[in-house]
Amino acid sequence: MINRGVNRRAQVTIFIIVAIVIVAGVIAYFAFRGGVDIEKIPVSIEPVYAALTSCLEDNLRLGLDVLGSQGGYIYLPEFEPGSAYSPFSSQLDFLGNAVPYWYYVSGNNIQKEQVPTIREMEKDLARFVEEKSRECDFDKYNEMGYVINFESGKGEVDLKNDKVELKMKMNFFVEKAEDVARITTHEIVVNSKMGKLYDSAKKIYDKEQEDLFLEKYAVDTLRLYAPVDGVELTCSPLTWVADEVFNNLEIAIEANTIALKAGDDFSLSEEENKYFVVDLDIDENVRFLNSKNWTNNFEVAPVDSNLLISKPIGNQQGMGILGFCYVPYHFVYNLGYPVLIQVYSGDGQGGMGEVFQFPVAVVIKGNRPREALESIASEFDIPPLCDYQDTVVEVNAYDMQLNSVIADISYECLGASCNVGETSLSESLQGNFPQCSNGFVVARAEGYRKSREMFSSINGGYVDILMDKLYEQEIEVFMDGQPYSKEVIISVTSENSADTIMYPNFKKIELSEGSYEFRATVYRNSSLKFAASQTNQCIDVPQTGLGGLFGLTREKCFDVEMPAQIISNVLSGGGTQEYYVLESELINSNKIRLNVQSLKIPKTIDELQNNYLIFEDRGMGVVFK
Repeated sequence: MINRGVNRRAQVTIFIIVAIVIVAGVIAYFAFRGGVDIEKIPVSIEPVYAALTSCLEDNLRLGLDVLGSQGGYIYLPEFEPGSAYSPFSSQLDFLGNAVPYWYYVSGNNIQKEQVPTIREMEKDLARFVEEKSRECDFDKYNEMGYVINFESGKGEVDLKNDKVELKMKMNFFVEKAEDVARITTHEIVVNSKMGKLYDSAKKIYDKEQEDLFLEKYAVDTLRLYAPVDGVELTCSPLTWVADEVFNNLEIAIEANTIALKAGDDFSLSEEENKYFVVDLDIDENVRFLNSKNWTNNFEVAPVDSNLLISKPIGNQQGMGILGFCYVPYHFVYNLGYPVLIQVYSGDGQGGMGEVFQFPVAVVIKGNRPREALESIASEFDIPPLCDYQDTVVEVNAYDMQLNSVIADISYECLGASCNVGETSLSESLQGNFPQCSNGFVVARAEGYRKSREMFSSINGGYVDILMDKLYEQEIEVFMDGQPYSKEVIISVTSENSADTIMYPNFKKIELSEGSYEFRATVYRNSSLKFAASQTNQCIDVPQTGLGGLFGLTREKCFDVEMPAQIISNVLSGGGTQEYYVLESELINSNKIRLNVQSLKIPKTIDELQNNYLIFEDRGMGVVFK
């Protein structure tokens, strides 16, 4: 007798087993599609994945170049403009590339730092690779029948002394015919000394903040190339033209800065060469750069109509007993200029290799180095001159229609700024001034341009100050006749003011009647490579022996190597225009349109240089609306 019930149960069991096998196969198939180790990638798909890793590696190397050329930043911190008093902005324009200062003095005379940490650099680099990975090109493989899909990824970067590690989480799916792969984790390692270069750069910066060695060299240069203090036997007045003194200082600072070397990176065969060696405990090569064309600030007092004048003693009535004449002189200088510090590793073939660079502002106050920075933001100390305000001076402030203006009055002399008081609409200010020759009375009032009037307070007296009313205007930019909404650096300068804004983030500017230079500069993204170069530089150095005691110098020449640079932003449009602004235009308008023209996007260094030549001669339209 056959038991059919048992047979049917056996058949059902077999069907269940078969179903389980099928489901398991389906799961295994999709599991295979969802995660494949690199070692198990099908041979036909390996070229596609190699293209991805090559793209990630190229982006990582490009990011490292940008990171090194921009002081440890890929995404620049917020731009802060300078002012007429302190012209440093928060960034140095180096070959058209913005490099954030690690130390600078802001437009309102505050010392500031913006030194990136190694962790911030790693985050910038990871973000850069993440964004660039979306541009990886697989068109060639799509045409060959591959199906390629990938999503935005999340990267982590580890900057080490001798390498950089990138770990990228990103779904990357490839399929062709029967071969399928999906890879979710991608690891890239490149040989790079960027981490070590940063550590060395930080050591140099810390030494500068502690020892102020750049300021000490600046004081030496000042005393060697400009009249500071001394005595000469002559019965005629001594005069110097301030502009000529400043020009000589610019040339000397540029040459002497470039001459600085680190450690044993300089031949010490001649005794005077040791003067230019900076004791830095680092293994990498270092260059110090300055250009007279970079933003700087030179002030001197006392000065009379652009002349530095010292009068003789001994030829006055009643002093004939001396039998000779002599001229003592003493001038007080305030200087500020950038130094770009480059730390680089050789490539083993005589080249510059990788470069990490950052600028700092060198500041001299009253012929002396600035005080070392103690905090992220600190104001300069008020000099003791303001403790002796014992001379009464009558002060009035008026607008251009001779209406009285309520204004805060201060007195600037020898680098000090002393508060005096406030004018009123009904009577003059009887202010207490410190005694000073050829100082400046400064008036500040809401809605008016700051005014400065030269005034010697030794004998008291009175001074009237005229103030220009300010009118707020909105800037709009048109490129080639069309509205332009991308970034433009706009500078509006006059004899008494200098304003810079980053359009379109900032569009408002305040103007008063007067002559201005309007300048608009348009930059666009680029990866242009600036090749390394070598030039010969000659400077004056002190003589050794007896000649050095008398200030004698001799010419010393040496080769200067300029490292290769990645220029991430190139000049691509803009112009300049001199324009006299009438008060009637300011009253009847609230908007200024700047009409600029574009320039060809340069693909070579020659084209970039040509753009700068064209830019200097190119005007632009300035229209009040």
